[in-house]
Parts: sequence; structure tokens; C-alpha cells
Amino acid sequence: MSTRSSKFAQGDDKRAQLELRRSGDIPVHIAVIMDGNGRWAKKRGLPRIAGHNEGVESVRDIVEACGQVGVKYLTLYAFSTENWKRPKDEVSLLMRLLMRALRDETDKLHKNNVSVNTIGETGSLPAEVQTELYDAIERTKENTGLKLYLALSYSGRWDITRAFRQMAHDLENRSITPQLIDEKMVERYLSTNTVPDPDLLIRTSGEFRLSNFLLWQLAYSEIYISQAYWPDFRRGELYEAISNYQQRERRFGLVSEQVAPPKSKTGHTRRLFKHVSGI
Repeated sequence: MSTRSSKFAQGDDKRAQLELRRSGDIPVHIAVIMDGNGRWAKKRGLPRIAGHNEGVESVRDIVEACGQVGVKYLTLYAFSTENWKRPKDEVSLLMRLLMRALRDETDKLHKNNVSVNTIGETGSLPAEVQTELYDAIERTKENTGLKLYLALSYSGRWDITRAFRQMAHDLENRSITPQLIDEKMVERYLSTNTVPDPDLLIRTSGEFRLSNFLLWQLAYSEIYISQAYWPDFRRGELYEAISNYQQRERRFGLVSEQVAPPKSKTGHTRRLFKHVSGI
């Protein structure tokens, strides 16, 4: 188990993070579909829970690296609504693992100025898990660094359905009118209403699916598919994903000429920086 728990990177890792910050914008919000724990274990002849255990190590490393490199929001798809359909023994083990991880990691997260948050039907989680989850949220709520969101018993369709149900209630009570409904209003009813939409979605294990995750919020997110199973996805793979993101042109329906930065000022600044720094 990794013992590293620091706000600051060191050595080669520090240089890699500095290079990322120099080479382009760091995504404000990264969302991750953590996939492949079971296949990682099966490939090694291990029980599925071994993959989930090792996946916790990846969570620890990615959370720490995101905080160090300057990501503001990180949303991890930790347990979907559909995951309740898995064998009861596996679900029970996953809940115990989640409870233990929350208990073990909250002090480290707090020390690293990370705030813990959640989205999803958390009332359906076992009472012990809810207690650990809300203890972590309460303990870290004043922290000003990375905001970590755990999507638990979450699905995108649930989120949208819930938003529409609440909107219908407000329409019935006449606190809103149909004429006021637009995209901004819909967003205010979603569980992510205080969080900017993800700039980058990372999915591990080579799968090309959204798996019912943040369906509204991912409309204009850049998508990066990693072939690595989640237990093998560590900060080096994260840096590759961010570097790939930095090479994208985010047009949001516009044309290149409308979104391109002024070449003279940007180019001159970068050349000057390289000249002074010697890099």
C-alpha cells in the first residue's frame, strides 16, 4: 500500500506536473468511469474483490495527483444504480470496502485540503456506509483544495428524472412557470448544480460507453479512453490523459477561427518563457 500522502509532488513527478501546467490548460473538472477491476483480478487468477482492493490504491493516487496538478473538481463513478444488480456477496463486499476506504482515507484527504462530496441515491446505501460518508463530508467541508465527488448509487437517468420530478412539483406549486424553463434552469435541478460540467471524461479498460454516467453534464466533455484497467491506472496515465486533452480544440459548436487565441500575444509569451527558463 502506498504511504505517500503529500500536498506537493517531488522529483520526476514534480517535473512532470510542471510540464503539464506549462503546456496547456489543466482541466477544471475531470470525471472518471473506473472500469476493469474484475477483469484485472481475473487476469491474475484472483477473486474480483482483489481488483476492487487494488482499485482503491488507484483512487488514492489519482486524487492526490489531481490535487497537486491543479484540478479543481474530480468526480469518480464509484457505484452505479445498476451495480445493485450484481451478486449480493459482491455488493456486500463492495460496501464494506467503501466503508473501510472512507474510514481510512478521510484523515489523509483532510490533511491534503480535499473536500469530500457525493451525488446519487445515498439513502439506499447501508446505514454504516452512510455514517462514514457523511462523517467524511462533515470533516472536510471547509477544505479549499480539490473537491472530490463520489457518485454512489448514481445514474444519469436517475439524475434527470429526479430533476424533472422536482421541476414538475414546482410547476404545480406555481413557483416556476413553463416559460422560465431553459437549459440553465434544468441544470439547477440536477444533483451537480454547484459543479461545472466536466472538461474531461476518462474511462478505463478500453470500453467506449458512458454507462449512464452524467448524461446531461457530459454533453461537451472531451473523452479519453484508456486501455489500462482501473487498478493499473495511476498518475502517469492521468498525465497522459491531461496531455491528450490539452491537444484538443474545444469549439462548442463554433469554428476554429472563433475559438483560437490571439496568436501573436500567446506565441510571444510562450517563446519568451522558454527563452528565459531555458526549457
